[in-house]
Amino acid sequence: MLVERNLQLVNIEVVGEAYDIAANYLKKTGAMADSGLIDNRLLEIIYKLFNAGDRNRLRLANLVISRFQRAV
Repeated sequence: MLVERNLQLVNIEVVGEAYDIAANYLKKTGAMADSGLIDNRLLEIIYKLFNAGDRNRLRLANLVISRFQRAV
């Protein structure tokens, strides 16, 4: 049980860190509004990629940035 909990915690950290990296970049470039709210589109893209097997936070952030920019 303890191993599963630790694994879940790592997964949440990867998603959170990927979101932070991508959101900071997109806010600085003006592609995303600089508000205190979480952008659901960005988070949805991250979850799709994460569930598809990507676990590297930098790779996730780069992929989500490119997909977010194409969608806008």
